[in-house]
Amino acid sequence: MKNNKANKFHASILTIFPEMFPGPLGCSLAGRGIENGAWSMDVVNIRDYGLTKHKNVDGEACGGGNGMIMRPDVLGPAIDAALGAHPGAKIYYPSPRGKALNQELSKQIASEEKIIILCGRFEGIDERVIDEYNVQQISVGYYVLSGGEVAAMAILDSVVRLIPGVLANQETLKEESFETEIDGIKLIEHPLYTKPATWKGRTVPEVLLSGNHGEIEKWKKAESLRVTKARLKDAIE
Repeated sequence: MKNNKANKFHASILTIFPEMFPGPLGCSLAGRGIENGAWSMDVVNIRDYGLTKHKNVDGEACGGGNGMIMRPDVLGPAIDAALGAHPGAKIYYPSPRGKALNQELSKQIASEEKIIILCGRFEGIDERVIDEYNVQQISVGYYVLSGGEVAAMAILDSVVRLIPGVLANQETLKEESFETEIDGIKLIEHPLYTKPATWKGRTVPEVLLSGNHGEIEKWKKAESLRVTKARLKDAIE
C-alpha cells in the first residue's frame, strides 16, 4: 500500500496470503492513519521466493512428525528482500512460544521506525530462521490459529493506534485499560455508560449523573479495581 506522504512508522508483512492485507488495517482508525501518513505498510509474498515451478515453501519435519515446516531457504530470501528495502527493521513472528502481547509491548513496538512481521503457516517455521535473524516471537493468546496473518493484524492494530496522528484525540489513550496503575497493578477500564439513563429497566449508576466529579473519579477507580481483581482471579484459576 503506497502513500506519498512521509511516514513515521512502517510495517512489512511476509505472508503466503498477501490478499489478506490490509484487511481490517485498511479501515477505521488504522486505515485513516495510512491515508494521513502516520504509518505505512507493504506486503511481501513469500511464495515469490518458493522453490520449483510450484513455488513450494515448506518441507517435511526433520525427525518425523505430522505437518509441514516452512523452509529456511525460502524464508531467508524473503526476509533479506524486506530488510533490503527497510534496513534495520526489527523482525517479529507471531507464535505460541512468544512473549505475551500486552500494552507495554505494543508501546515498545510503536516507538520503532520500521518492523517486519513474519506470518507462519503449517506447523511453523524452521528454528534456524529465528536464530539467524534474531526474530522476536510474540504470542497473542493461549490458542492456535491457522496462520500468523490474523495475529499480525491484532499486533498492528494494537500498535498503530498509539502512533501520533492515528487517533484524532490522543488524550483518550490515557483513560484506557492498562494505562492506570494502583499498587503496581495495571487496571482494566471501568464499566462504561451512555444515554438513555434507563434502558430495559437497567439504569446508569446515579453517581455518573450526579455532576460530582470527585465522586465520579472515586467510582471509576473503585470499579476498575473490582473488574481487574475479578479478571486476575479468573486468570489465576
